[in-house]
Order: sequence, then structure tokens, then C-alpha cells
Amino acid sequence: MLMLAACTKDNKVAEKSVEQQKMEFQARQLEIEKQKLAIEKEKIAYETQKKQDSIAEVEKARAAAPRPQVIRETKTVYVNNTPRQASSSGSYSNAGTSSGTTQAAQPQGMSKAAKGAIIGTVGGAAAGAIISKKNRALGAVIGGVAGGATGYTIGRAQDRKDGRVQPR
Repeated sequence: MLMLAACTKDNKVAEKSVEQQKMEFQARQLEIEKQKLAIEKEKIAYETQKKQDSIAEVEKARAAAPRPQVIRETKTVYVNNTPRQASSSGSYSNAGTSSGTTQAAQPQGMSKAAKGAIIGTVGGAAAGAIISKKNRALGAVIGGVAGGATGYTIGRAQDRKDGRVQPR
């Protein structure tokens, strides 16, 4: 009986210590949560102070900085683009401008000859591949060359007509 009484007493002591451990653990968790909350409050206070300081710096800089001055001055430059007259000795006169001959301004962008060559090459390659049943790759190459040459010729004629290219 003595043995039975000893075992029962140890179980109750063990149960109380587990309950006590749970309570202590929950108390520690509560303390950690309180510390986290305090840290968050400090962080919010720091951010608020930082914003106030930056606003104060901006206001201080605005007050110290002079207002920008607006300068309204224009300058007109005239350029002489007239063709130069040939002198009696056959050389060009140099009236204080850069030497050399002036040429007409070339239009910007892709020429019609280049566009025609590209379109002709693609179209000719497609047509050659479709027409050639036995060897489609060879048909595409031949059609591309023929189409590119034809497209370039047509585009070059249009460029001459528009004045982009001077006739020979």
C-alpha cells in the first residue's frame, strides 16, 4: 500500500507542474506580445517624427531658396543657303561660309526601291515555293531573287519619278 500511495502522489505533482508550465508559457507569450506591441508603437512614432522632420526640411529649403528667374530672350540666326556663284577663275566664291557645294536635301526614310526589293523578295520566295512542287527551297530562292530584282527596278523608277534619285 505504501507503494500505491507513492505512485499516486507523484502523478498529482507531475500534473500540477504541467499545468504550471502551461501557465508560465502563456505568461511568457503574453509578455512577448506586449513587447511586440511596444516595438510597433515606437516604430510608428519614429516614422511620424521622420515625416515631420522631412516636411520641416522641405519648408526650410523652400524658404531659403531664391525664386528662379525666368529669362525671356530669343536669338534669331539667319543662314545663307543660296547656291554660290562661280567667279571668273572657275572656282567658287567663299563669302565667309563653309566651303563646298550645297546639295538638295534628301528625303528621309526608306526609299521606294528598298521597299520594292523587300516586298518583291518575300512575294517571289513565297510564289517560287508554291510553284515548285519537287524542290520548294530552290523554287523559293529563285523566286526571291527574281521578285527582289523586279521590285527594286519598279521602286527605283518610282524614286526617279518623285525626284529622290536623279536620272542618269
